Amino acid sequence: MSSSLRKVAPRRTHRERAQPAARAKLGLLEKHKDYVLRARNFHSKEKRILSMQKKARLRNPDEFYHAMEKSKTKDGVHIVERNEKFSADFLKLLKTQDKGYVANQRNVNVKKIEKLQSELHLLGASEMLPSRPADDGETSGDDGEDSDPISSIPMVSRATHTIFVDTEEDATSFDPSVHFDTPEQFLARRFNRPTKEMLATAALPNVARDLNPAVIKNAERERAAKYAELASRIARDKKLREAELEMETQKALMGKGRRKKVGVDARGLSVYKWKPERKT
Repeated sequence: MSSSLRKVAPRRTHRERAQPAARAKLGLLEKHKDYVLRARNFHSKEKRILSMQKKARLRNPDEFYHAMEKSKTKDGVHIVERNEKFSADFLKLLKTQDKGYVANQRNVNVKKIEKLQSELHLLGASEMLPSRPADDGETSGDDGEDSDPISSIPMVSRATHTIFVDTEEDATSFDPSVHFDTPEQFLARRFNRPTKEMLATAALPNVARDLNPAVIKNAERERAAKYAELASRIARDKKLREAELEMETQKALMGKGRRKKVGVDARGLSVYKWKPERKT
């Protein structure tokens, strides 16, 4: 039979032996090629261990190199420091790139905050967002100027409505429901507070009949979720601003000139003052 016909003729398929059913718990049956790989791996490790043992036996206890003075070990592991030394200009460039990334992320976050604010209008948000302190000291740690694009957003001030009266008797007998001419159920509202006359003359829709309670519940849940997202993004913007100011300070410290730390700002960041130098 010629070689060409031998290739065309059907051949017997040689199948590898499988693992017997009684030994199935031991996994796949190891073939010769698997054993070869396992043996080579074992012997390579064995050779390395024998080589290290031989080096340890032949080691000179009085051996010394000047590089030993700068080398160090940690938990018995030799630590090799990087040989290359970066210049100050290259490190300043890295700081600039990091600051650019933080500024970009902050701009994206600010746009999302403005979008959420335009959708929610901060209606009834006093119980959903943290309150703004009376004086939060929003000043930059290094230049004394904070160009915060959302300085009017970060918190919702829990304002109180103060009513002035003439005498103490009027203050004792003061009734806010009569003063604002609205039922007591609407006194806590800071928006859409109808008067009694408006309630008497307006044709109010039957909400219980027109709207499904499940729809109202879902709407309130979505509204609360958006306010929670707004609060988290406001906190993230504050952290990004602090990181941006810290990077500016670190970049300035890498420059020339004598400086002295004069304290910390309202954010807890260090404030430095440079000694004025005459430019020649």
